[in-house]
Amino acid sequence: MHLLVGLGNPGPTYEKNRHNVGFMAVNQIFDHHGFDPWKKRFHGAVSLGVIGQNKVMAFKPYTYMNDSGRAVAEVVRFYKLSTAEVIVIYDDIDLVLGKLRVKFGGGHGGHNGLRSLDQHLGKAFWRVRIGIGHPGDKTKVHGHVLGDFSPTETETVTQIIVTLAEEIAALMQTDLQKGANELMTRFALKTASPKKRRTSAPTALN
Repeated sequence: MHLLVGLGNPGPTYEKNRHNVGFMAVNQIFDHHGFDPWKKRFHGAVSLGVIGQNKVMAFKPYTYMNDSGRAVAEVVRFYKLSTAEVIVIYDDIDLVLGKLRVKFGGGHGGHNGLRSLDQHLGKAFWRVRIGIGHPGDKTKVHGHVLGDFSPTETETVTQIIVTLAEEIAALMQTDLQKGANELMTRFALKTASPKKRRTSAPTALN
């Protein structure tokens, strides 16, 4: 079983924040693949589903971003999962808005959710990075990530998460590195299309 984690902060105050794009993506995957109803467990919300031929548990930690690792580690321990079976989706200010990257391991890059996960799980898990862009001034980073997407940004982010939900099955392979490369290729081909895709608004984040 794969554990698919979206990072974010719970509650209506944060639901449209750039920092909550991980919640947004997991919710879109939940809808697209018809996962079971959300249940409150492990200091968060869990849902079971199938992507391709793989059983997947979606998880949104409600411990707030800075303490995400504690909740995720509880799920990993309970189900006796390997951290290599954990896939975390989160926002990345070092990626341009509209870009997506997948990698195994690495540093936290100043992201407090990743910092917490590294502390509780180690670094050996998969990371799906969704670009939200950098404000251009490091003193503005906090306000940027906790600010809402603009209408134009929302349109771009909607395309990102809809495409990710449609193509996430490519990642769910025995060889996850091969799957990561395939997912990024498919994502790039779809989002690079000159014809603008019609997409629905992102689903509620909490």
